[in-house]
Amino acid sequence: MSVLPIRPASECRFDEVSLGEVMLRLDPGEGRIRTARQFTAWEGGGEYNVARGLRRAFGYRTGVVTALADNEVGHLVEDLVLTGGVDTSMITWKAYDGVGRAVRNGLNFTERGFGVRGALGVSDRGHTAASQLSPDDVDLDHLFGTLGVRWLHTGGIYAALSDTAAATTLAAVQAARRHGVVVSYDLNYRPSLWQAVGGQARAQEVNRAIAPYVDVMIGNEEDFTAALGFAVEGVDAGLSDLDTAAFAAMIEQVSAAYPNFEVIATTLRTVRSATVNDWGAIAWSKDTGLVQATHRPALEILDRVGGGDSFASGLIAALLEDQDLATAVQWGAAHGALAMTTPGDTSMATKTEILKLAGGGNARVDR
Repeated sequence: MSVLPIRPASECRFDEVSLGEVMLRLDPGEGRIRTARQFTAWEGGGEYNVARGLRRAFGYRTGVVTALADNEVGHLVEDLVLTGGVDTSMITWKAYDGVGRAVRNGLNFTERGFGVRGALGVSDRGHTAASQLSPDDVDLDHLFGTLGVRWLHTGGIYAALSDTAAATTLAAVQAARRHGVVVSYDLNYRPSLWQAVGGQARAQEVNRAIAPYVDVMIGNEEDFTAALGFAVEGVDAGLSDLDTAAFAAMIEQVSAAYPNFEVIATTLRTVRSATVNDWGAIAWSKDTGLVQATHRPALEILDRVGGGDSFASGLIAALLEDQDLATAVQWGAAHGALAMTTPGDTSMATKTEILKLAGGGNARVDR
């Protein structure tokens, strides 16, 4: 029995579309931002990473709804998105004034960290084109209705960028609901994004408006407390140290408040060092109840950025393939684990590797 009612692929141009900002990631490799003399350029963004993972690892037809400043940096980002196989026809191009006073492209300088030195991200995304994308810039009824989309993914990072971004996110999930599109949302609470615009109070206002239109909600304990306002006794340490009973208590509150949530999922991470994390995941659905992925203690990490996004794309891929929730959470956890073994925000894993690891495979050489 299907976990979710998903539109047939034959009726839709896209299997999945993500709404969010795509930034240019500048990576100093093993070095530090403050002493770097060269950077590797990648593309990345919390919502976009899911579309790229679904395309490259699982072969799904995906696209991204976003905006870029119409300059050479914007077209570099476009070229990176094209390389990832994600459809770029829904990019809105904003006129560039030659300086960036009115509109810019987002930059994200990211250190991977090592040992006792944690990963570090320094984003430069004020006044970006994506933050100015309005509901009128995208014909949402044409996208979801005429062209057809099976799944929309978006999240709290994009919704936090501006009042306009929040309004666009709300309009998108409402339009998706009108056309029978499954909606997933990653709360992804980032204090730095909300602190100048009202903090947790504003985050809760925005996310509570969006939540009634979400089918699959993804987030950890901090996300649910800070972004939606839930407080559950016994989970103050965070989900990385949370037992199943405590998670079930939180789910009881969340699902009662939002009966539209068909699936609730989270990754479980305990940071031992920047390069060693305990890693796992839990998910819940109305029919299945709680299911838990294989726990991987002392997982070695090369680049932790994007691990949660790859979890989301693995989970979504399994649900698109009508797998049960227990299988879906295994696919998600395995994909997240593999994505963190390679540099960059986006996954370099193959479906074969993901299914092998999800099925209990190991790191012995394949010949």
